[in-house]
Amino acid sequence: MTLTFEADPAVDQALTDGILALWADVTNAGGAVGFVPPVTHDDVRPALLKHLANMTQGTHRLLVGRDADGEVAATAFYAFNSHRLMTHWVWLYTVMVHPKHQGKGYGRDLMAAVEHTARTAPGFEAIEAIRLGVRGGTGVDAFYAKAGYKEVGRVPGAIRVAPGDDRDDITMLLPLT
Repeated sequence: MTLTFEADPAVDQALTDGILALWADVTNAGGAVGFVPPVTHDDVRPALLKHLANMTQGTHRLLVGRDADGEVAATAFYAFNSHRLMTHWVWLYTVMVHPKHQGKGYGRDLMAAVEHTARTAPGFEAIEAIRLGVRGGTGVDAFYAKAGYKEVGRVPGAIRVAPGDDRDDITMLLPLT
């Protein structure tokens, strides 16, 4: 079984609810996706609404992966740069695979779909690279390295998970050219 990926899906209540559930479940399982557990859907909702508003404005795009039951199982948001000197690369945010699907290769599939979309989807023609930020101490930088991303920057202790628990903010890059 594999995931089915869709770029720029129609946003409806089912998609919104699916992303909220995914985001909360990933966070509560220890995923480094902008929050520290425990969280509820209501905790995550403002961040998702911001992503959705940015999609409406055309500054963000969504890639969603659905499982065999059609449930939201994975996401990645692309954020285009508005600065005229940086429009040739995009940020990647909120990269998630549901914890119940961990270990099935879906993370690799998601990252391959992220790259494929950035190389081929309308509106990405000028994009030459994908950048993403990673919370240090989680080990996910090794996962992204296996997907072809290289560490290009690190700010020690820039992410404060809790008092006395500061993590590095790692910037990784995947050139597309």
